Amino acid sequence: MASEIQTRVLRKITWRIVPFIMLLYFVAFIDRVNIGFASLTMNKDIGLSPTVYGFGAGIFFWGYFLFEVPSNIILHKVGARIWIARVMISWGLVSATMAFVQGPTSFYILRFLLGVAEAGFFPGIILYLSYWFPARQRAAVTALFMAAAPLSTVLGSPVSGALLEMDGLAGIKGWQWLFALEALPAVLLGFVVLAFLTDRPEKAKWLADDERRWLVETMNDETTSKAATASHSIWRGLADPRVLALSLIYFGTSAGLYTLGVWAPQIIKQFGLSTLQVGFLNALPATAAVVAMVLWARHSDRTGERTWHVVWACLVAAAGLAYAGLAAGVVAVLVALTLVNIGISSAKPPLWSMPTLFLSGPAAAAGIATINSIGNLGGFVGPAMIGWIKDQTGSFVGGLYFVSGLLVLSAVLTLLLSRAQTAPVEPVPQSH
Repeated sequence: MASEIQTRVLRKITWRIVPFIMLLYFVAFIDRVNIGFASLTMNKDIGLSPTVYGFGAGIFFWGYFLFEVPSNIILHKVGARIWIARVMISWGLVSATMAFVQGPTSFYILRFLLGVAEAGFFPGIILYLSYWFPARQRAAVTALFMAAAPLSTVLGSPVSGALLEMDGLAGIKGWQWLFALEALPAVLLGFVVLAFLTDRPEKAKWLADDERRWLVETMNDETTSKAATASHSIWRGLADPRVLALSLIYFGTSAGLYTLGVWAPQIIKQFGLSTLQVGFLNALPATAAVVAMVLWARHSDRTGERTWHVVWACLVAAAGLAYAGLAAGVVAVLVALTLVNIGISSAKPPLWSMPTLFLSGPAAAAGIATINSIGNLGGFVGPAMIGWIKDQTGSFVGGLYFVSGLLVLSAVLTLLLSRAQTAPVEPVPQSH
């Protein structure tokens, strides 16, 4: 009986929640990285050097860093429905104003404000999933949610390439059309969130009484079972050394992810392709990543193993970046970018299954946001370093090697964290 109701409830909440949050992240990720396609023509139009572009593309994450923890704590207090709606509407409006950028200063300001507006969305959803799905199923569900990122590249790249071809229509630049049109779904979906999202299982009127009761009891039992070892208070979540370790691991994966989002179109275009061709080719590596990350996460859930699933994925991505630095043709570059996409995407679901194993309540809100905010600074460092090194050397090679090294460091830190967690420790007194 228990197995039957578990299957029924998990199926129902998966179909209700996961496709919708995937759509939200799909739109979020397009608005976050469409700068990579806009740069193909925008940089020349408004005079952005590789250094300025890389710095401005990455400064998004400073806004994210500064406002993410308070944003996630507010979400935990007021509920996901209201706060996610606020996030989406504000980031959509800021993203649309990117069409009016005129030079380095306005570029920096708007990218920073976009980070401020979007702060809290991703860790908020990770926290939200921990309210609804038992830990055993969380990596697979997280993988489905995060598959929206490579999917946004698969579908968004050809669309972005096509929008750039609208250059001159009604006297508007192609990159301006891109920013304006791709921002609209975020604003519209913000209002849909208010009507559709349910904050907690207790409020899920779309579940039958027995289903809702089973889910509430299951999640409460899980919280109780880790009460002896889990951190609960906000300050515990911020100060836990495992949170810092996961932040540094995530730093390397973020550097790799946003190297792809910010620079991959330019890396492909250097072989003399049109913007439309770049759009379709950039979609191919991400297609492989969608399949790989879902299968890898399911394997991680089935085996209950997290550490090596993160380590091997990071090393595959590092190898892909190193190979991209050596690639001399379009096919070789696509192979390299496919390895990077697969590795980066596959590392994230098992990585994000780790913090809610030792954090709960306000500590989970603060801890997850801390991991994401510090880790996402890799999204600043990776693209910025590639831009600076390209200005100094005229090549992407040195920057790609640099980001590859960060991913190797992430793999090493994951192993060290695993060994530290298996070492015997004294019980930690709980804060109340």
